[in-house]
Amino acid sequence: EAKPTTNLPRTARTNNAAERCNSLISNLILPFKVTLATMVINRFASKAISALRTQSSRGFSSTSSAEAKVAVLGAAGGIGQPLSLLCKLSPEVSELSCYDIVGTPGVAADLSHIPTHSSTTGSLPSPVSWPPRSNGGLEETLKGADVVVIPAGVPRKPGMTRDDLFNTNASIVKTLVEGCAEFCPDAMIAVISNPVNSTVPIAAEVLKKAGVYNPKKLVGVTTLDVCRANTFVANSQGLDPKDVDVTVIGGHAGITILPLFSRVDGAKFSDEQLEAITVRTQFGGDEVVAAKAGAGSATLSMAYAGYLFTENVLKAMRGEDIVQCAFVESSLTDASFFASPVKFGKDGVEEILPLGDLTPYEKQWFDKMMPELKKQIQKGVDFVSK
Repeated sequence: EAKPTTNLPRTARTNNAAERCNSLISNLILPFKVTLATMVINRFASKAISALRTQSSRGFSSTSSAEAKVAVLGAAGGIGQPLSLLCKLSPEVSELSCYDIVGTPGVAADLSHIPTHSSTTGSLPSPVSWPPRSNGGLEETLKGADVVVIPAGVPRKPGMTRDDLFNTNASIVKTLVEGCAEFCPDAMIAVISNPVNSTVPIAAEVLKKAGVYNPKKLVGVTTLDVCRANTFVANSQGLDPKDVDVTVIGGHAGITILPLFSRVDGAKFSDEQLEAITVRTQFGGDEVVAAKAGAGSATLSMAYAGYLFTENVLKAMRGEDIVQCAFVESSLTDASFFASPVKFGKDGVEEILPLGDLTPYEKQWFDKMMPELKKQIQKGVDFVSK
């Protein structure tokens, strides 16, 4: 049988063989290259996905989070829900514990879907039982709390004063603070429930009876008065509210609220303007009650103020220098409790700052306020002692 022959030169046949060899090697190596490239890409993709997941788990916080438990008592109410929402968003809060007589599990479930650092729980009062036992729901909420915020109570309606709220809200605050005395005696207690001029003394007397009263750990939240004063003066003077910090002293009701507008740098008022803005700050709550036409009182602004106060307290506990106005046991005046600038620290109230000089206009309001403030404080004391 004849053998096949080729007319190609020897050099051409050699080159052709080399090309076939290279092609064979390429076909063998190419899958390896693709596999290697895929492995590299997958590795970087995995790292990117992991980084995204980590970032997502941090939610809205752009700073390192602290470890602090905040309990909100009255968390399903008009103030309690937005206050709980803001606390859930705060990087200072690692555990948010909500309590109310109705609706709290739903509020907590809703909040728990927000991707932030803090966990959320919601508790209701334990059913009445025999033999009587402690309120397990309240105990679960308060155990281990660093700060307890109390917005619980009924809101004001048109024609009502804070004093009209006394009988209902006094009993609510008394019961809740008794729980604080039993389950978290070392926690900072921040009272929002009105009338603050009376409910804070009620809380003090309850804690004294339980033998756990610490004046450094009990405050009335008057931050809303500061927020209103800052807003009103900034609007009237064409200032940025962020650059304004009005000192507000006294109490947290009507004429017991005394904003010291004379200390606002760059602000100038006529006598009529000063009177108008002072009275508006004192009775700002009435403005909201009337505008809501019986549907409630200041809830959103109060929630924001309560959140600001709470977050500042937590920052102070971490070692930051914090000064803010608060209604505390005080020796600045002959009233046993008084709102003024207070320095907060790791253990609560660290220092009550000097009051400073008042203008003649401010002194007139101060003299008018003091008898009413002392009367409201005493009413709270008498409620517990009767």
